[in-house]
Amino acid sequence: MKIFEYAKADSPEAAVADIGAGTKFIAGGTNLLDLMKLQIETPDKLVDISRLDLAAIEDTADGGVSIGALVPNSDLAADRRIIAGYPVLSRALLAGASGQLRNKATTGGNLLQRTRCYYFYDTAMACNKRAPGSGCSAIGGFNRILAILGTSEQCIATHPSDMAVAMRALDATIVTLKPDGDKRRIAIGDFYRLPGDTPQIETVLKPGELITHVELPPPPKGAQLYRKVRDRASYAFALVSLAGIISVENGKISVAALAFGGLGPMPWRDAAVEAALIGQPPSTATFEAAADALLADARGFGSNDFKIPLTRRLLIACLRDLTDAPGNAR
Repeated sequence: MKIFEYAKADSPEAAVADIGAGTKFIAGGTNLLDLMKLQIETPDKLVDISRLDLAAIEDTADGGVSIGALVPNSDLAADRRIIAGYPVLSRALLAGASGQLRNKATTGGNLLQRTRCYYFYDTAMACNKRAPGSGCSAIGGFNRILAILGTSEQCIATHPSDMAVAMRALDATIVTLKPDGDKRRIAIGDFYRLPGDTPQIETVLKPGELITHVELPPPPKGAQLYRKVRDRASYAFALVSLAGIISVENGKISVAALAFGGLGPMPWRDAAVEAALIGQPPSTATFEAAADALLADARGFGSNDFKIPLTRRLLIACLRDLTDAPGNAR
């Protein structure tokens, strides 16, 4: 591991003031330390933010919740307000990683964890995300876990988070502090970037910008579900996952929020899928129309071709479960 300078911050303002070129924030470190050991991340300095007062879950004035960036994943999954009002988030958190990692991983870090593409982690192979301009070994290589939506000729990596998928379905807002002292609120739908020609730039965060909180709106009505398909029963990233919120009123779908993991370079949500559901009766024809909308532009790269039919089956099965759920009035 490259030698680096280390500093502890005693306030968010001090943390962002201590940022310079080559500096990274560190809290749980469950992803960053792995990347540093492999020489993929080579910061000159780490600013330790793990002791900042950002580990609270609090009610907001509008009936939602504010989640500090340093709330451990295990604490968030077990919070009574999250279990009662946002069960899709609690279930997504429990579907990720191991118990030990969930105790250490934080909300802010989870949003920023980097892809698990095999070629990103293998420094002997070309990877435009790790070394811009070097090429993409995954295209034409082994790409079983990689993306089928939102890809470019430069990158087909997926975003690995389970938590962020649920937060995308819940319309979370990410609150940040910039080095100039300004605060910024970013809708999670605007937070991540498609790879395009610059796959190394994954979010809209500016240099030195610190995530301080994530806010959720009041609990949505309807049934909630998180389902994850993976190669092992635990401690595996999603081949495909789905965070779903559906409400049925008077025999028709009135609310639909569906976000997917394992399909794209960001937690994937497609307005056309939800438009195909809202106002329609829950039926096989309706669910198949939603699947058609989701997968119209899907492209496999060989090893991951199976994701297209797998996603169709997962979506239809989840919609059946959600529209039969006790929380829905039918």
